[in-house]
Amino acid sequence: MSDKRYPEEFKIEAVKQVTERGYSSAEVARRLGVNPNSIYNWVKKYGSGKKHATELDKQVEENRRLRAELKRVTEERDILKKATAYFAKESQ
Repeated sequence: MSDKRYPEEFKIEAVKQVTERGYSSAEVARRLGVNPNSIYNWVKKYGSGKKHATELDKQVEENRRLRAELKRVTEERDILKKATAYFAKESQ
C-alpha cells in the first residue's frame, strides 16, 4: 500500500464518511483497505471543505426556495392581469 495512489474523488468520499457520516477514521480505513494515516491526512486536506459544502448546500436550498416563490408570484401576477382585463371589459 505504500506506493498506491488513489483518485481525488475516492479521497473526498472517504473524508465525507468521517466528517459527514460520523464514522471513525480507523473504521473507514479498515473498510476501504487504506492506511489509517492516509485517512487522517485526507481529512486534514479535504475536511475543511465541509464548511464550504454546508454553505453551498444552504445557497442551493435558498435558490430553490426563491425559484418556487418567483413561480408562485408570477402565477399570481398573471391571474391578476387576466382579472384586470376581464373587469375592464365588463365595465365598458
